[in-house]
Amino acid sequence: MALSDDVIRSAPKVALHDHLDGGLRPATVLELSREFGAPGTGLPAALGPAGEWQTPDDVADWFFRTADSGSLPRYLETFGVTVALMQTAAALRRVAREFVEDMVADHVVYAETRWAPQQHLAGGLSLDEAVAAVQQGLDEAMAAARAAGTPIVVRQLITVMRQLDPDPALAELTVSWLGRGVVGMDLAGPEDGFPASRFRELFDAVRAAGGHLTIHAGEAAGLESIRTALDCGAERLGHGVRLVDDLTSHGSAVMSLGPIASQVRIEEIALEVCPSSNIQTGVCRTLADHPVGALWRAGLPVTISCDNRLMSATSMTRELTLVCRQLDWELEDLRRAQVIALESAFCDEETFETLQADLDDRFDALAR
Repeated sequence: MALSDDVIRSAPKVALHDHLDGGLRPATVLELSREFGAPGTGLPAALGPAGEWQTPDDVADWFFRTADSGSLPRYLETFGVTVALMQTAAALRRVAREFVEDMVADHVVYAETRWAPQQHLAGGLSLDEAVAAVQQGLDEAMAAARAAGTPIVVRQLITVMRQLDPDPALAELTVSWLGRGVVGMDLAGPEDGFPASRFRELFDAVRAAGGHLTIHAGEAAGLESIRTALDCGAERLGHGVRLVDDLTSHGSAVMSLGPIASQVRIEEIALEVCPSSNIQTGVCRTLADHPVGALWRAGLPVTISCDNRLMSATSMTRELTLVCRQLDWELEDLRRAQVIALESAFCDEETFETLQADLDDRFDALAR
């Protein structure tokens, strides 16, 4: 029986792939753009207070239209605006606080937010001060959520940008914040032409200190990018949908896995799949064409996330609803996807056990 919208909305969710600078509220973008003004933030002049943005709906429409280009580089250009607005401790703290609030409203119980501190220093912040500001916002909102009886756990991933030179300071930053809100490192940015292997020393330093690693791979580039990410020690793959190229279909229910797909399944390397974003960046034309169904049927560890809620005008509820409808998921499928996500989360054992019990209780209640 098809899942109702209410069941999907109220189901507990685990969000593994959500960029802090891609999830600003449209109203916050509008307010910050008016506060800082185009000249001081590097915003395109036409998007300043006297430009075309008059309401939050104007902001939401501009981001969706601009990101909906079929090109990853063009999609990434929209971040020039949001990053420009996040150059002060106050702005970072606000965006982080609202990130948590929006996740709570979407019935998310665990989330990891990724962002690149080195892109937020134009206002004079140090790397450490930038991370501290984000952590303060997360902590404030998590405390408020606990007090309201809707607890959530949110952790940070420090993102390294592929198109920039490897900076050992980012590994040092990540290691210094492990256990204080940061759980590991992410590699993002234009995938094609910027191999993950350039950053191997940074990854090794973080992993040696007990940090975790996720790498964007298999979105704008193919199997070789995924292979390189695995060779670098990735525990999860950001997107990873081009792994479908390593599957061979033998009828509707049987697939054989190539060597890379087999490694992903055996080692339980979770795929952080973001359907709406993938359509916008040209991975596929429609959800019906999306590899998520083949990957799920092949028994690969598929998880569902939003990527960038502002650019894709989406939420965890919307992404899961799209997948549930497309793949005819039942409650047990939805539950399984959240279990996979939680098992792949970069959280400590105590947090995992608490969240696992909460997931079980809430899905059991939905099943009754």
